[in-house]
Amino acid sequence: MRKLGFVGLGIMGTPMAGHLMAAGHQVFAYDQRDLPADLVTKGLIGCASSKEVAAACEIFFVMVPDTPHVGAVLFGENGAAEGLSKGQIVIDMSSISPIETKQYGAKIEALGCEYLDAPVSGGEVGAKAGTLSIMVGGKEDVFAQVLPLFQLMGKNITLVGGVGAGQTAKVANQMIVAMTIEAVGEALLFASKAGADPARVRQALMGGFASSKVLEVHGERMVKRTFDPGFRISLHQKDLNLALTAARQMGLSLPNTATCQELFNSCAAHGGGGWDHSAMVKALETLANFEIGQTA
Repeated sequence: MRKLGFVGLGIMGTPMAGHLMAAGHQVFAYDQRDLPADLVTKGLIGCASSKEVAAACEIFFVMVPDTPHVGAVLFGENGAAEGLSKGQIVIDMSSISPIETKQYGAKIEALGCEYLDAPVSGGEVGAKAGTLSIMVGGKEDVFAQVLPLFQLMGKNITLVGGVGAGQTAKVANQMIVAMTIEAVGEALLFASKAGADPARVRQALMGGFASSKVLEVHGERMVKRTFDPGFRISLHQKDLNLALTAARQMGLSLPNTATCQELFNSCAAHGGGGWDHSAMVKALETLANFEIGQTA
């Protein structure tokens, strides 16, 4: 049994911490909201701050929404940096800026601790099932130490490179996911407007080269009109902003990523920042003045 710390028990963090506990590890946790009651009844130990969590654990996990949140958890008032001791490992599983990640890693290493960035893909479904893809940046020997813990939360676990490389891989992942959502939305909208049953079109496409997890999961959401998150549009906007900001710095054009961001922006402008990211299709439907499933 290891003493683990976990800050950020939201849609993703709660099941991830639950898997660590189910394997017999002791988990100390902090969140600005009330801790999940079901985990508390199973032995989750609540702390008053990130500093208190860091002081109690051997390995400190972070799973919060954005770059500034990670900075606050680690280096803010009563942050983890105030409670860490030499030799501890900090693992940020949030999806944040690769540039800031390198800076955070250097600060943690200056305290005599180790740092891994390990963002995940797979959404709420993957978090609950323990099948997340985990993209890791950091030292190989540190990665080897924590691999058994990653294996409790995910299946496809890859050491991509040094600190920051995991976040770079996650940004690339989010670009692909956004563009695939857009493609699935366009295709099902086209099929529906042409008079075909979009549910049956999706079923047919699942057996061919166009098959994908996005078509399977989010295509069904589009057909059934179930847009509760999931993964919120506001978070995907944040991820695409990371891609577009870095692209400008590198002098790189990402035209289709930019288009997807504008479609997310349209959804957000209509009050949809909290919708599941599959609801990008609603922006396409607005442009077409036609909704999937509507009679042509």
